[in-house]
Amino acid sequence: MTISETLGTISNSTINGKSIDYLDLEWFESTKRIQRKKTRQGEDIAIKFLREGQRLREGDILFENEKKIIVVNILETETIVISPFSMLEMGTVCYEIGNKHIPLFIQEDKVLLPFEMPMFRWLEVSGFKPEKQSVKLLNLLKSNVEPHGHGSLGSTIFTKILKMAAPKDE
Repeated sequence: MTISETLGTISNSTINGKSIDYLDLEWFESTKRIQRKKTRQGEDIAIKFLREGQRLREGDILFENEKKIIVVNILETETIVISPFSMLEMGTVCYEIGNKHIPLFIQEDKVLLPFEMPMFRWLEVSGFKPEKQSVKLLNLLKSNVEPHGHGSLGSTIFTKILKMAAPKDE
């Protein structure tokens, strides 16, 4: 079975007694445009997304007929979880992680990234309080694919966040 687009989400669909089969994906597989996988019930799936930027999300429906629905399930993975105490800390930790070109997720006011021991230790040493948890990484931040320079401080997102978080002069 070849899938070239999703058909909606399970949360917006009526099941009406249809069996649900899940396509389990690791978080990093959700952005792959071409892949072959098997569902839990052994159904062969070929995903061939033609447009740039198409990605699979938790609960996406890949196939539906009168008997069956095939739905995307993003698997839990070991994750670094940071609960920032302020907007300044949120901006700083996101900037530092993004500057290392590591995928970043924001879920429930927490910053998440796939677990890597060197990054975990670096965050600890830098004064953040990272925790290791098993989490579904669902809300990948979309980064701009534009070249960026480190010289013009007036226009960086980090500078904008710092200006927002800094106390106002009276």
